[in-house]
Amino acid sequence: MAVVEACGISKRFGGIVALDDVSIVVEQGEAVGLVGPNGAGKTALFDCLNGVRHCDSGEVRFEGRLINRLPVYERARLGIGRTFQRLELFAGMSPREHLMVAERVHRADGRLWKDLIGRGRARATVARVEELLVELGLEEVADDPIETLSQGHGRLVELGRALVQDPLLLLLDEPASGLDTRETAAFATILLEVRARRTTAMLLVEHDLDLVRRVVERIYVLDFGKLIASGRVDEVLAEPVVRRAYLGDVT
Repeated sequence: MAVVEACGISKRFGGIVALDDVSIVVEQGEAVGLVGPNGAGKTALFDCLNGVRHCDSGEVRFEGRLINRLPVYERARLGIGRTFQRLELFAGMSPREHLMVAERVHRADGRLWKDLIGRGRARATVARVEELLVELGLEEVADDPIETLSQGHGRLVELGRALVQDPLLLLLDEPASGLDTRETAAFATILLEVRARRTTAMLLVEHDLDLVRRVVERIYVLDFGKLIASGRVDEVLAEPVVRRAYLGDVT
């Protein structure tokens, strides 16, 4: 069974067609890319998948269940996690505290201050956060204020917040945005390690095609809200219609 299946998704913003009859499928444990030029409709599709916006027509199914009208928090409880292109982290808080807050929100019980000093009812939560800090390579900066850390560390903290809930599907919206070459390579390695340890499926929106090639098995290409190609990464990127729309190559 597919973890998520979007069938015939259309979305308008006034007179602008953001998505026009778009269909995609992500299987359990699979890593899939979603690429295209700016304004192609990638984020709009993400918004329809995780409930930030409702599609005008079409269906979104999660493990076979129709979820068109479910709000964001209910989709999250089903197992949809997401990162965003623009980092939204809290000044004065450490990576550890960010993950503690995310875990408490996911758990929806207990008191955060007790968790932070290791005296909460769910002490396993503290251990869970420690494991995640190690998994993401954040243990050495776990207690540093977030504003003192690099953009790369910030991206990892955001990834950790999404992983706290052990999602079945992780939506990654341009996670390499703002990262340099070294940070992007390190982030790609972390994603591959996360996939090796978990059964989490990933849908990755990204302009860095080297990152896409490293992480995903196949891709969908959007242009002006329409799906113009799909398939294995190198095969799709070599297609003339994709080179023309996405790479600006008309030869």
